[in-house]
Amino acid sequence: MLIMGWDGTEVTPQIRELITDHHLGSILLTAKNLKSAHQTAKLVQELQTIAHNAGHPYPLLIALDQENGGVNSLFDEEHICQFPSSMGQAAAGSPDLSYQLAKATATEVSACGVNLILGPVLDVLTNARYQPLGVRATSDDPQEVSQYGIAAMKGYKDAGVATCGKHFPSYGNLDFLGSSLDIPIITQTLEELALSALVPFRNAIATGKLDAMFVGGCGITNPSMKVAHACLSEQVVDELLREELGFTGVAISECLEMEALRTEMGVRTGTIMAVQAGCDLVLLCRAYDVQLEAISGLKLGLENEVLTKERVYTSLRRVLKMKRGCTDWAKALNPPGISLLKQIHPSHLALSMKAYDDSITVMRDNEKLLPLNESMHQEEELLLLTPLVKPLPASAMTKTILEGSTKIRSENPIHDKWIHRERSAIMSGEGVFRELGRSLARARHGKLLHTSYTANGVRPVHESLIQRASTIILLTADANRNLYQAGFTKHVAMMCSLLKASGHKKNLIVVAVSSPYDFAMDKSIGTYICTFDFTETAMSALVRALCGAFTPHGTLPGTLRKAPRKAVQSSAGGKSKTRTQHWLVEPYDVERDTKGLQDLLFAMVRGSAPNHQYFYAFGPHSFSLLSDMMMVEQQHEEEPKMEEQHFVVRNSSTGALYGFCSTYYLPSTFTGIIGAIFVDPSKRNLSIGYSLHRRAVRNLLQKHPDIKHFQLGCCLPGIFPGIPLDHSDALSMSSAITPGSTTSSTAASSGLKSWLSTTCGWDLSPSSSSVVRTRKIYNLLLPSLQTWSSPPDLPTTLQLAGISFDLIPGGGGSSGRTTNSTPNSSLSAEQESVLSFVSSHSTPEILTLYRLALLQSPPLFSSSALSYSSVSSASPTDPTTYNNNHHNNNHNNTWIIRAKIQSQSQSQSQSQSSQAPGVVEGGGGGAGGGAEQVIGTIIISSDLGRELHLPSLSSASGSSSGGTGGIIAPVVSSMTGQQQQQQQQQANLLLVLQGLVMLGLRQNKREKMACCLLSWVSNGNGSGGSGSRDGGQQQNNSVETLLGMGFEVQQVWEEVVNGVEQFASLA
Repeated sequence: MLIMGWDGTEVTPQIRELITDHHLGSILLTAKNLKSAHQTAKLVQELQTIAHNAGHPYPLLIALDQENGGVNSLFDEEHICQFPSSMGQAAAGSPDLSYQLAKATATEVSACGVNLILGPVLDVLTNARYQPLGVRATSDDPQEVSQYGIAAMKGYKDAGVATCGKHFPSYGNLDFLGSSLDIPIITQTLEELALSALVPFRNAIATGKLDAMFVGGCGITNPSMKVAHACLSEQVVDELLREELGFTGVAISECLEMEALRTEMGVRTGTIMAVQAGCDLVLLCRAYDVQLEAISGLKLGLENEVLTKERVYTSLRRVLKMKRGCTDWAKALNPPGISLLKQIHPSHLALSMKAYDDSITVMRDNEKLLPLNESMHQEEELLLLTPLVKPLPASAMTKTILEGSTKIRSENPIHDKWIHRERSAIMSGEGVFRELGRSLARARHGKLLHTSYTANGVRPVHESLIQRASTIILLTADANRNLYQAGFTKHVAMMCSLLKASGHKKNLIVVAVSSPYDFAMDKSIGTYICTFDFTETAMSALVRALCGAFTPHGTLPGTLRKAPRKAVQSSAGGKSKTRTQHWLVEPYDVERDTKGLQDLLFAMVRGSAPNHQYFYAFGPHSFSLLSDMMMVEQQHEEEPKMEEQHFVVRNSSTGALYGFCSTYYLPSTFTGIIGAIFVDPSKRNLSIGYSLHRRAVRNLLQKHPDIKHFQLGCCLPGIFPGIPLDHSDALSMSSAITPGSTTSSTAASSGLKSWLSTTCGWDLSPSSSSVVRTRKIYNLLLPSLQTWSSPPDLPTTLQLAGISFDLIPGGGGSSGRTTNSTPNSSLSAEQESVLSFVSSHSTPEILTLYRLALLQSPPLFSSSALSYSSVSSASPTDPTTYNNNHHNNNHNNTWIIRAKIQSQSQSQSQSQSSQAPGVVEGGGGGAGGGAEQVIGTIIISSDLGRELHLPSLSSASGSSSGGTGGIIAPVVSSMTGQQQQQQQQQANLLLVLQGLVMLGLRQNKREKMACCLLSWVSNGNGSGGSGSRDGGQQQNNSVETLLGMGFEVQQVWEEVVNGVEQFASLA
């Protein structure tokens, strides 16, 4: 009728005597008894052997607290897995997962000989914010507590372990009076308890699978009941638990070594009262003298007939029934031990990682600070602020401390032992989160500052570190009970807000590592994450979440989970439908909105990811079509002009812009374009983006009834050529090609795609009939141009393929032959051939770009002129030398390189001609006309890229002391007709692309450029160029080929074109 424990990791004479002489039949093991799984199995086996030799008819009950989270008694990094707390499991949102975790936990402890788990916790956190129980409970919803508690109970039972619900009648809403001798009090009436706190206990009992019930030691004070200690009250145990709820299993009392209970009535009286109340096992945790006092109390109770034999026999029958259900001598004397644990450990380890990943909850991320690599640069400093907390009993830190104190006890005098103990407490408090800091630094490959904080508040060292860091991660652990943490967090949040207002980047992320209620309702904390415990495994999951290894999907349990659902209602089709707020959308007015757009762009810069920092280079006019473009279009009056119309959501009182959307229309292809949608980071998730998109689509439909297509992304102006993508997501290549890429960016782009698809109505599936075209557009960087060298075999390969190149000036310069077949008689035949080729093999936007390059005159291209007088020192037969005889004195700095293919006879005759070595003069052939065929073009001009707001060129301009060269918009086509049949093996798309890019790099290198940017490389539906319409398998390899030449990926976008029918409902 007693369940006892002791301090120590070995069988002591006292516990041996209790088993042999006093027939103790139940043992409670705690963390102080257990060093490892192997030691636990041996210890339990020894205890059972002692009982067997002493003539016990049934094995000992071996009980253990193994709730997971921060409450585990058995810790062994090699063999025992850590799983989330009860609330953490509920945050994962899967009762089936909770069942699996309970079964895994029970299987592991059963392998060590344990046959009774003191769980599951069935308390309802009626007053969740101020209860010490915290994350040990599932939630504040009695039905949810029931659901997860019963799932855990079934998991324990299926692993062959007895279960014990706790803490009856409830520890979920206690009043504390302050003194250490005061017992926490339940003040709810029985009716109130029946509607909430008692629901999980009633439901668990109804399953018939609950073997035992742990009855708490709290008091109850209400109009119908005055109870000093629940476990000593017949009203609570016999009447409420057994008669009203129908429980027939074993009732276990709270430990009678509680100071208040011992002081008020003594252990003897307490033991008798517990049995009289209906408890079958009375718990005495560790003190041997107290345990002997309890035994003597039972004897005296029987001798004095205060306790009846029938009452004792009733308890014995219940206890023996539970023993028969969970153990026998064969099992008790031969626990599986390490052999079984080694077999199941890998699968349990994977289950643990999944459970913790699923439990991590991001309650708010208003400024999109997650993942870290999307909101801060690698070179920026990250500050970690952590509270001083006591190490968890089952943790590597506690194990280290215990091992150290054991050594101290054996070596040092008593005075030194106390000094060591005090110092250890401080050092261990600092060290609890030390590994978190190290892991976080390793994961992000950047500098991390880490210090702790105490009740002393914000000190000068904290202020100094906050000034240095761009992002601060602040941990709290039960801030509602440790009020200094709440005050410190508020102070730091205020500092970050003031620094941010003065133009400093100060991002604050608050992480609640215990109770999620610390700042759950405080919306001034913009980014708030909950981990539900601070075990090493939980902190590893936190690091993975912060660094984007996975996207957290956990949700706060109970009423906190239900609160966000108010914004969601079910539609007739069964799908969730988010309520949207319709904002007033107005046309963009240049005079009125220029300053507002500038401020909006600045806000975007502060809140944008590192790979979108090219926003710095742009201003309000970056989204407008250039006057130079208008001039080009006027020279082609027979072609309809590209149009633009932009929209804003604005505060009419202050003039501030909350959102901006740019749209364009291409009459030649009947395509409406959504060029960009921006929303102020502080105004997101308010349907502003949705309102802008809706107005933009409606305007294009109404203004252009003949519209056929809608396009996401615009190459001209080129702020956003498409949906921003992660490098690895876009390339679909090996990680070696894109070092350092993570799944976090993929998750971010997936979130944007999800918004475009579910909220805005875009079809983003490439295989869908609504999708006209998808293609990826890349900006690539060659970082060290002056040390770059061209592939040694490439010139020879090009020569053997019969490919030649010539150089055509831009900026309107022409001294060659002209043709009257076009509206612009100033164009040379070579220039006309370029436009004819691009027109046939690319998009109208790219064609306009080439027109700008060829027809625009200074001052657009007026910076340092490029000289092509001594182009190459290549061999006389090097086909990569230019036909430059028309332009040696031209000082334009925008050029077109043209690739051509000739017949074999012409190639042979040319090599014997008297022309300059390696020079191939461009004939008058157009795209496929005459004896030669244009098969590729490329633009060389860094200035043109900056004028057109190419992101990579704009951001890199001036970043290098040697300047940044630009190569823009390669357009490549396969050959046609007989020549394709004869020379297809030699002149392929990738070869032409390599040749064009190599020449561009050579020229930029001669001009002493430090690096070179290659913009508008398409890798979608086409054959290698920007917007190429040709099919071909080679297209998929073009970017990989360029990476092989030394380029690195800077940005990637996905351009998507849908048919107009996709948006018919908005017409």
